[in-house]
Amino acid sequence: MKAVVLNCTLKPSPQPSNTAALADVVAGYLRDDDVDVTVFRLVDLNVPPGVETRMNEDDEWPRVHEAILAAEILVVASPTWVGRPSSLAQRALERLDAMISETDDSGRPVAYGRVAGVVVTGNEDGAHHVISELCGGLVDIGFTIPAQAWTYWHLGPGPGPDYLDETKGHEWAHSTGRTMAANLVAVARALADSPLPAPS
Repeated sequence: MKAVVLNCTLKPSPQPSNTAALADVVAGYLRDDDVDVTVFRLVDLNVPPGVETRMNEDDEWPRVHEAILAAEILVVASPTWVGRPSSLAQRALERLDAMISETDDSGRPVAYGRVAGVVVTGNEDGAHHVISELCGGLVDIGFTIPAQAWTYWHLGPGPGPDYLDETKGHEWAHSTGRTMAANLVAVARALADSPLPAPS
């Protein structure tokens, strides 16, 4: 089984990324369940805005798209900025939108049969809103969202330390991440055994 993690941090490499750190925890649990995980840090790639799989000759999204089609699991990891998903998380949803019109040999949208989950970080509240926005978009595109397929970390209202600077709340975020990974794998296996029908 394969998984793709889209790290939608706004911090380019090699800057430390709180979002990457928590996403790596979830990726570790997936690997513990024999899942092959590939991570893309979108800020390091040339991913122009648009709603097509390939926007121009320099577009690097097509290799991300190819990896997603080769995987059963997608994890979208985003920081919270101004109470919302990062601009790169929104861009990822917009680029994923092209998958709605791409179908397999049975006439099903290619996102059917694939599961998705969400990781969110931020030193202020808003994580549930970000989770809702991302999950709503992923469901529209055709992904299946298992129960509790998310984890997040935030410090609470007002500015403060980041995930990498503060251990408070890590135990809960990691435990939730373990549940997230287990549920993603379980539902991906169930869909492989009993695929969704094509839309009528």
